[in-house]
Amino acid sequence: MGSKMKKETTFMYALIPLLFLIGSLFYAIQIAHIDVHIPILVSAFFAAGVAIFGLNYTWNEIEAGMVETIKMALGAIIILMIIGMVVGTWIQSGVVPTMIFYGLKILSPGIFLPATVIICAIVSVATGSSWTTAATVGIALIGVGEGLGIPRNIVAGAIISGAYMGDKLSPLSDTTNLAPAMAGATLFEHIKHMLYTTVPSFIISIILFGFIGSKYTGAALNTGMIDGILTTLNGNFNISPLLLLVPVIVIGAVIMKVPAIPGLFGGAILGGIAAMVFQGASLGSVFSTLHYGYSAESGLPMVDDLLNRGGLDSMMWTVSLILCAMILGGIMEKTQMLATLAMKILSVAHSTGNLILVTILTPIFVNSIAGDQYLSIVVPGRMFKDAYTEKGLHPKNLSRSLEDAGTLTSPLIPWNTCGAYMIATLGLAPWTYVPYCFLNLINPIIAIIYGYTGFSIEKIEKEKVEVEA
Repeated sequence: MGSKMKKETTFMYALIPLLFLIGSLFYAIQIAHIDVHIPILVSAFFAAGVAIFGLNYTWNEIEAGMVETIKMALGAIIILMIIGMVVGTWIQSGVVPTMIFYGLKILSPGIFLPATVIICAIVSVATGSSWTTAATVGIALIGVGEGLGIPRNIVAGAIISGAYMGDKLSPLSDTTNLAPAMAGATLFEHIKHMLYTTVPSFIISIILFGFIGSKYTGAALNTGMIDGILTTLNGNFNISPLLLLVPVIVIGAVIMKVPAIPGLFGGAILGGIAAMVFQGASLGSVFSTLHYGYSAESGLPMVDDLLNRGGLDSMMWTVSLILCAMILGGIMEKTQMLATLAMKILSVAHSTGNLILVTILTPIFVNSIAGDQYLSIVVPGRMFKDAYTEKGLHPKNLSRSLEDAGTLTSPLIPWNTCGAYMIATLGLAPWTYVPYCFLNLINPIIAIIYGYTGFSIEKIEKEKVEVEA
């Protein structure tokens, strides 16, 4: 017998796996207090069951969808594994301790958080990568912030806000190129149009971080703790400004358009060489650090908690989470469940404001369900392109909205590739840093306000409409 004819993926068929996923995640997070890997994987196979028995898909078709989506994430997974190696050798070599050492000497609590946002934004614009920013200056700024007595979650919020502001506006960023490609806009008109939402969000974020930082300025600075950290770092590492050449070379390589994977792997190797030259490490210990991470007993627990990190193994929890999310996303993409849910959302978009609203909400939804920022741009971009044309709206309105929501909310969701990466790289607990990612939270709200007020919402030129008519 031949294969059965496929049924249409109705809203109810798409909704059932979504409700199952929501219930599974609620149980895992709120009741059982367990990792979300297994609930996501179980939800994926539940969705597969719905597709096979309800929609007449074959397992081979579903498996092909899973594999295709996992392929999209393979580059991110490889980078993630290499970043673990970079973190390990940069600590062992003294690169990170040196950055922390000088940072504690230069930065004060009052200016630290706004300075962190600005520094990360500059590095991210230059490199086009929020991930590279977090893995280089980000891990050092985490150490400086804790040394100044500022909680890690707040510092992480400043790092992520700055890193994603730069990533969003950089012409070197993959998502900045992907969004206009999906919407039918050009790269630089897309970037210029994003300034309307991004610059106000950035300014508000700096003000908020300045306000938070002022609270730490008023408190008595624990100079004894800082002196203890400085003494411990100086006693366990050969601190030298020459070590700062390692991150400078890596960031420079990315700016010069060296591909991320070889560029970052080169950074890990440079860190290993620096460990042997500056710290007297053996080749065997460098290999061990690349695999298992840096481990030492400095005599100060706070320094140990900060520096005993990194290595290939440290990223395996995150890699497995990404794979589980990609399996679910692949199944729902292949069986048209994501597209069906997106179309249902689009059905309520009768006005320009509502269209912008659903364009903001849909990437957030896809980020949560599919676990990948690329899908959060590709799926809504593909679904909403004609709707914008029908309403006479310029494609750059769509491309901007895709980034305002798809790019910026991706690090807020722990099982998303970006959220999992930030949690692993910066040493965070899921959700705890989210309230402090001010730019990522404010930007979508501003975009929605613009949609309803009409501010900066550009129409297609009349001449073009008349020609088409």
